[in-house]
Amino acid sequence: MTVPGLDIAPMSLADLDMVLDWAAAEGWNPGLDDARAFHAADDRGFFLARVGSEPVAAISVVNHDAGNAFLGLYLCRPDWRGQGIGLATWIHALEHAGTRSVGLDGVAAQEANYAKSGFVRTGASLRHEGFWPAARSPEVRAADAADMPRLIELDAAAGGFGRPAFLNAWLAPDQPERSTRLLQKDGEIVGFATWRTYRDGTKIGPVIAPSTATALELIADIAAERPNGPLIVDLPEANTALRRALEGAGFTVPFATARMYRGTVPQTGPGLQAIATMELG
Repeated sequence: MTVPGLDIAPMSLADLDMVLDWAAAEGWNPGLDDARAFHAADDRGFFLARVGSEPVAAISVVNHDAGNAFLGLYLCRPDWRGQGIGLATWIHALEHAGTRSVGLDGVAAQEANYAKSGFVRTGASLRHEGFWPAARSPEVRAADAADMPRLIELDAAAGGFGRPAFLNAWLAPDQPERSTRLLQKDGEIVGFATWRTYRDGTKIGPVIAPSTATALELIADIAAERPNGPLIVDLPEANTALRRALEGAGFTVPFATARMYRGTVPQTGPGLQAIATMELG
């Protein structure tokens, strides 16, 4: 289906702020300062569809490295659905990934459609929401700029590929709506977790740690930093140990997404306790 006047082009940062407002209206509850870090990950990887001058649909396909990309923020305004705009935007954006493997976290209602484009389900990402007892640890401290290489190294080992552009923005110190806490054992940085302010609550992600106990040590520290409102953590379905711990403490699972890939699936390591974001992986 051809839509007269349809134009699809990379978003500006202001466009991305608008699209995140769309996401909030859909109940996605994005972070208050997500746009800047998202856009820094790949400023050519966010696409806005317009009919004439009217913004109508959006999607992101962020190229993290030479072999891996992640798709998210796939939205079409309700009054423009059913005209082929979403599919046209999807096809256009996927070209940006080239030959890279592409991952996504998709809602169940769209899983069959994603499969038509070659995406295969590999698991799920489960949102957990609740409260954890606050506890400070002498082994947890705020990250600073000198820590970035080590944190990027730990993230790559956990996630199966590097994403330095994203992490240099996501983990940067001295951000008002986001902070990264790192864990040291015997003087070595072994894990970290980033919190960010959501429109409702505090999201923690990623959580990179060598064990469930150390992941909870980081979460407890963030609970002390962010005592008001619920904590929100998105866990890989396979992380049964951390799921049991959080659900045993009363965390609920308000929704889950299908984790799907087109192409080679990254080989994650044992340090991946929770993902950073369902939009960028």
